[in-house]
Amino acid sequence: MKKILIVSVIVITLNSCFSAKGLPVKTVNESDETAMPKQTNTSNLDHSTWDSLLKKYVATNGDVDYKGLKNDANKLNEYISYLEQQVPKDDWSINTQLAYFINVYNANTIKLILENYPVKSIKDIYNPWLKNRFIIGGKAFSLAGLENGILRKMNEPRIHFAINCASVSCPKLLNEAYTEKNVMALMERATKGFINNSKKNELGINKAKVSEIFKWYKGDFKEDGSIIDYINMYSDVKVSATTEIQYLEYDWSLNKQN
Repeated sequence: MKKILIVSVIVITLNSCFSAKGLPVKTVNESDETAMPKQTNTSNLDHSTWDSLLKKYVATNGDVDYKGLKNDANKLNEYISYLEQQVPKDDWSINTQLAYFINVYNANTIKLILENYPVKSIKDIYNPWLKNRFIIGGKAFSLAGLENGILRKMNEPRIHFAINCASVSCPKLLNEAYTEKNVMALMERATKGFINNSKKNELGINKAKVSEIFKWYKGDFKEDGSIIDYINMYSDVKVSATTEIQYLEYDWSLNKQN
């Protein structure tokens, strides 16, 4: 089982440029991995619409049928509107928060692609990550604001393999919605699947050609050891601690079904 970073479970106010948002964001502690989700009114959050869209339009390898999904854009937009109305509260469990924010990120990334489809890459869209694109608690957020201002502050590196940037080199978009009950198991599955995918990382005892995700967010993976230590928690092949890390060029082509 993954070794969880030991921190206190606290409600924090974002202390970066997103401090004005004032959302009660929690951090993961060692007990959250195995604890049952806290039973609160948040247990009624409904991600079923998103789940059905993912099952219908996302292949098992994570590729997306954007052309088909565009015909169901109204359902996606209704789901995003629903998420915007579910303002995080102090009594939300860490599981509920993680599932909520991951789904917010992924659903809005898909919406961004659909609004510009057909497009060859998310990077062909003007300012895809920094422009404010959705509302939480009456405050506007960008995708980067959600990732860096909220998700990365939750002390959970596995979020990097749960959120999807609609690109070939990204961790795959699962065809299942994250929920309060499954979020820990799905993040674990997504992390292990990504690290052991030979198209994303080339690993051997003395070989470590890895995704640039580990370079861009290296601090998130090194808080309790080295990047190789983190990779070895999930890799089927254990990489020597003395191996020099190299980074594979990121493919930003759209993760669309052929």
